Amino acid sequence: MMSIITGIIEYLVNMIIYVIQVSNYPGIFFLMFLEGLLFPVPSEVVMAFAGYLAFTNQLPTLLNIPAYVLVLIAGTVGNAAGASAAYAIGMYGGRPAVLRFGKYIRLDDKTLDKTEKWFSKYGEISVLVTRLMPIFRTFISIPAGFAEMNFKKFLLFTLLGTVVWDSILIYLGYLLGAKWKDILGLFNDYTYIAVALAIIILIYVYRLLSKGFSKKASQSK
Repeated sequence: MMSIITGIIEYLVNMIIYVIQVSNYPGIFFLMFLEGLLFPVPSEVVMAFAGYLAFTNQLPTLLNIPAYVLVLIAGTVGNAAGASAAYAIGMYGGRPAVLRFGKYIRLDDKTLDKTEKWFSKYGEISVLVTRLMPIFRTFISIPAGFAEMNFKKFLLFTLLGTVVWDSILIYLGYLLGAKWKDILGLFNDYTYIAVALAIIILIYVYRLLSKGFSKKASQSK
């Protein structure tokens, strides 16, 4: 059984490598779009490999913009586009449509229940925090759509979380170099990093929002 799983992972990694090598930034955008739309495309592999290519001058620059910046833009925008599509499915299709769609993308009742409970417990800020957590980071778009969360806020939180997540992966690709595939064994350590960053960002966003509310209150007096 383990050999079958290993074979599947190896095949998936090789497919990701092929797509990026053939199409560069459009390939990164497409793969991250699929990940945002809940397809089993690991962003860890996509962005780490792309980061490795960027820092070893194997990706082209555009308008003097460094390759690693272009990788970040392609990955983040692609993921946000996919997440927005998943949000729309949740908002307009409801649970029945999600479950019909979900059978093709590893989303079942149990996973959907977990993400719904998470969103109900922590509210809209969970969209930002969950973007920094492996596995569940993509699923949060569905309950946000169910709840008809303000789309502009959803998109903002998605972009913020994805920028941080993708930046870490790109940097890890740079650090690991030719051994970038070792990232597959870093998931446990990675989780602690992601959670720590989530807490920092959450505090920062909370302070910004608090200042904004205080300013509005003082102006209305």
